[in-house]
Amino acid sequence: MRNKLMMALAVIGFAATPVLAGPTEDLARTCNACHGLNGVSVGPSMPSIGGLSETYLKNVMLQWKSGERYSATMGRHFKGYSDAELAALASYFSKLPWVPVVQQADAKVIAQGKDASERCETCHGATGSEPDDEETPKINGQWAQYMHLELMKYRTGAVPMPHKKMRNNSNKLDEADVAAVAKYFAAQPK
Repeated sequence: MRNKLMMALAVIGFAATPVLAGPTEDLARTCNACHGLNGVSVGPSMPSIGGLSETYLKNVMLQWKSGERYSATMGRHFKGYSDAELAALASYFSKLPWVPVVQQADAKVIAQGKDASERCETCHGATGSEPDDEETPKINGQWAQYMHLELMKYRTGAVPMPHKKMRNNSNKLDEADVAAVAKYFAAQPK
């Protein structure tokens, strides 16, 4: 089943891949190895980025570059990019469609995650598909493992993560609910 899902995503991504030409497209091509064609990731620890807002993408890339936001790899990647190149990448990926990678989860876990996600709805929307502003990412159909890891970073005070409201709200979740919230949003198609 997993191989069929990956193949389907690859076919969809390949069919929708624009003709790449120019410096921004060449830079964007380097992102495909981890974030997938058209920014649709096929790996559970790597987020999809295609279709996220330009403002969010630009902000997060600049935060990684400056060290304001923790990442094991992204900061090192972006140190060699100019701010203008990062802005161009943000614009490029924001124009691609958001393709949720809907993941199945046990109905009990989904219900637990929905019940615990009330604080998340304020910014991300009830299913994670309707952020309240351009600085907030869509999270419906985002990889559960990735979201769980990000929530754990926010819950750890020693890890630089700049969004104070996200840090406060993630710390208000019961530890037993963190994975369930990630799985709830990962299971949402829209």
